[in-house]
Amino acid sequence: MRLANPTTAAQYFHLLRRQALVKKPRPLVVFTPKGLLRLPAAASKLADLTDGTFELVLDDPTAGRRREQVTRLLLCSGRIYYDLDSSDRRKEATSVAITRIELLYPFARDQIAEVIARYPNLEEIVWVQEEPQNMGAYKVTSLRMPELVPDGVEFRYVGRPSRAATSEGYPPAHRAEQERIVLTALVG
Repeated sequence: MRLANPTTAAQYFHLLRRQALVKKPRPLVVFTPKGLLRLPAAASKLADLTDGTFELVLDDPTAGRRREQVTRLLLCSGRIYYDLDSSDRRKEATSVAITRIELLYPFARDQIAEVIARYPNLEEIVWVQEEPQNMGAYKVTSLRMPELVPDGVEFRYVGRPSRAATSEGYPPAHRAEQERIVLTALVG
């Protein structure tokens, strides 16, 4: 089985293409929030569709030259990436990099380890999600991350606390909680 949460149109396209071409067929579960369908930031260029492949992990495209400055690595999956990336506090958070985990299962252990190794001065790795702590990818990820986290680096969670229901049920409360998650992840 494969579980994926693609965050761009090109990633979704390459995931489906990969699924059709795989020699050993397996079920594929794709998590795609409706909000990404209308989000301009999630759109892809034609070249992104015609070239490339499905990437299991997408590292921060803005990290480039400032990798030495990064002390906090945010790991996330899905829509929350765009909330983090478009936040007003993002530009101020020069010591923060955001990495998207596109394939949740099988766990992209080698690719995640490769991304972590690109940031030599990490102090903490944070899993960020909008789902409650007892739901979403954190439960599974938290079991697999300890072996990848370097010595002296803290691994923690930022998101909604454990709940019986998946949503707030009240849009203003949801927006306030989402803003809290984003600020906590970016600022600390």
